Amino acid sequence: MSETKTLDPSQAVRLQTYLNATSESPEPVSPIDKRRARRSFERAAQTYDSVAVLQREIADRMLERLDYVRLRPERILDIGTGTGYAIDWLTRRYPKARVVALDFAHGMLGQARRRGSWMRRPLCVCADAEQLPLADASVDLIVSNATFQWCNDLERTFRDCLRILRPGGLFMFTTFGPDTLRELRAAWSQVDAHSHVSPFLDMHDIGDTLARVRFADTVMDAERLTLTYDRVQDLMRDLKVLGAHNATSQRPRALTGRARIRALEAAYEAHRSDGRLPASYEVVYGHAWAPVQTETAEGVAIPVSALGGRKGGS
Repeated sequence: MSETKTLDPSQAVRLQTYLNATSESPEPVSPIDKRRARRSFERAAQTYDSVAVLQREIADRMLERLDYVRLRPERILDIGTGTGYAIDWLTRRYPKARVVALDFAHGMLGQARRRGSWMRRPLCVCADAEQLPLADASVDLIVSNATFQWCNDLERTFRDCLRILRPGGLFMFTTFGPDTLRELRAAWSQVDAHSHVSPFLDMHDIGDTLARVRFADTVMDAERLTLTYDRVQDLMRDLKVLGAHNATSQRPRALTGRARIRALEAAYEAHRSDGRLPASYEVVYGHAWAPVQTETAEGVAIPVSALGGRKGGS
């Protein structure tokens, strides 16, 4: 049995259970237009935190899992840091670690650089998650919250994460699965044939990708969270304020006219429940380890630094 948790944009308001939930077939993946996505997040930097209720909630749930991990990192990388919400938690949890905040939107990094104590500000790096400008084996812990859905080549991205992790390092992340915004996708499908919602990968495909790049001890799980709204326009406004615009290359290029918005609103009404319109999110959680042993042409190599065992500590 799984749980569907419903959150109001201001606070959690109700909890439901569901059985035998089925997913719609995901639409064909449309590559993300990175330039458009970057511009959207640049514009959203000042307003992002005002509506990022869901993003903070899933960040908290991800970070709480570190309480069950024995790790004493010296350097932590936060990929897609956004306004740096995770940084305060990380600097409290690991006060001796150096936190590196990475995001492709410079405006977001301007917000993130204020996080942490005045003596332990994060080192901010403006770069794409698909092209990490860090040295091999230079990081002990990578965290990433709600970022990898903006990557076009997830295998390349994960391979780069493995490259920069030290042997025995931990990779922990969240992203969104194909049931995300399924009501919005279904409503738009009744209006036109364009791509209006970004594509999301299945949890099992993400886990398979981690295995292909040779991460070890991979664990994947998912849950459903639902935001509720009075009107479709409130949902659309939140997505705009977040910077989470449709950034697929197959998006419609013309402005959305009033007639199409009215058609969208009418189609979305079929999903109204208890007087509210739901916006579903399938939240995918993953964590995996950089293997201590590495394969070579001659067999298996064990780094000298690993002979003492995996790092302990709280």
